[in-house]
Amino acid sequence: MKLLSKEQIYEGDKLTTERQNISSTDLMERAGTQIFNWIHLRMQGAQVPIHVFCGIGNNGGDGLVLARHLITHGYNVITYIVNCSDKRTKDFLINYDRIKNVSKDWPKMLSCNNDFEDIVIGEEDIIVDAVFGIGINRPPHEWVQKLFQKFRESKAFTLAIDLPSGLYPDRPVEDEDAVVHASYTLSFQSPKLVFFLPDTAKYTAHWEALDIGIDRDYLIQTETEAELIAKLEVIPLYKPREKFSHKGMFGHVLIIGGSYGKIGAVNLASRAALSSGAGLVTAYTPKCGYHSLQTAIPEVMVITDDEEKFISNINFDIKPSVVGIGVGLGTSEKTMQAFQTFLKSNKLPLVIDADGLNLLAENKSLLKLLPAQTILTPHPKELERLVGKWSDDFEKLKKVKAFSKKYNVIVLIKGAHSITVYHDKLYVNTTGNPGMATAGSGDVLTGVISGLIAQGYEPLAATIFGVYLHGKSADISLEDYGYQSLIASHIIETIGEAYIDLFKQPEQPQQEEEQKK
Repeated sequence: MKLLSKEQIYEGDKLTTERQNISSTDLMERAGTQIFNWIHLRMQGAQVPIHVFCGIGNNGGDGLVLARHLITHGYNVITYIVNCSDKRTKDFLINYDRIKNVSKDWPKMLSCNNDFEDIVIGEEDIIVDAVFGIGINRPPHEWVQKLFQKFRESKAFTLAIDLPSGLYPDRPVEDEDAVVHASYTLSFQSPKLVFFLPDTAKYTAHWEALDIGIDRDYLIQTETEAELIAKLEVIPLYKPREKFSHKGMFGHVLIIGGSYGKIGAVNLASRAALSSGAGLVTAYTPKCGYHSLQTAIPEVMVITDDEEKFISNINFDIKPSVVGIGVGLGTSEKTMQAFQTFLKSNKLPLVIDADGLNLLAENKSLLKLLPAQTILTPHPKELERLVGKWSDDFEKLKKVKAFSKKYNVIVLIKGAHSITVYHDKLYVNTTGNPGMATAGSGDVLTGVISGLIAQGYEPLAATIFGVYLHGKSADISLEDYGYQSLIASHIIETIGEAYIDLFKQPEQPQQEEEQKK
């Protein structure tokens, strides 16, 4: 799913009215009606007080459409106008007149001299936030912030229209008290990037995108900076196997890593590479890793360095398809020298994680030696060592995009919504859970991505697909283990189920099954 920018949303609205020969007021009616349908389906006429707070722009107009439909369908509605400016939009005014025609209780006007004491919101009530939407470009007035504070103090369910008010769609928040904390956000046509960034995701607990009929050709043809990656986006990436396949057709992964006490990282990465579908996997470790790997994973071949406890020389006579390097590697001086020598002669695709990233950060001149589309998979601190510190998520993305372009590499920003960055493009993952915050889960991801490249996936596709599979595997494992007990090995055990889930048909509702009987 494409994540449209603010400018693209405005352009899409404009083109839709032109191509569908409708007015902007008609489009607003369509949007407000969709919100009403969403609420009506869930509430079925329940008489819980619904407080609809409308700004005086187009977001407020959407709120007025919603309020009007709620009123005409018999809901218990209290409508407020947050009169924060004298710049009312045309469509707001049209819908303000329309709502006055369906109710003798006109919307309550709120202004800067209002202390809100006369507004009573119960904990069981519902608040609809239709104050600002995507159009905000500066912090709201202090009195509006006090209104938002009243929302929070009420503890009522808060439904934001399009975007929680006070949250910018394209830059960081200056004051979190100036933002509505939404329980749920109904976003028009597509979600917003800020729903998936660590600093701003907290402002909406849940979201859903409502289709308001934006011109299809525009949606298909428009290139966006960011895309949301879910099952429908990765299914086209999947490469099916033919009946007469053999292991030689699915590549050879070489995992280079390990040091004394950290051979487990190589174990995890190697097993994950096999489970993701690689035909062959070889592990290259110091001598101390030989017996444990040969015993624990009989399917994996092992090559060892002459050193007992760390890698001091990277020398092999096999011809792998891809190299995953860095897991458990260590950062000793001799390891750094071996790493540097390897990079100078290597022409194979690379996936670099953990200490491989730390070695690059220690000697950034090595970045120039990386093959095109090398995949780097840093956690936040490793990323900071590579690109420098950032003040907010938007600056972080800017730095990573510049870094990706400068060295022509793919950077995976790990997190609750891991983001794959290649040049100016962002791919936001939707799978995964907090149980993955456990030792070794990153090693598993290195193995999965390496295994996909070995099978012939292009590096960018392997990263996008690999991150999805990794997260989906963890989601499946979660059902048996929960957040606290999930470990990296569990993720490997369910990679097969994650593959199967790609083509699993959704279960039919019980009612449909009974009707068939």
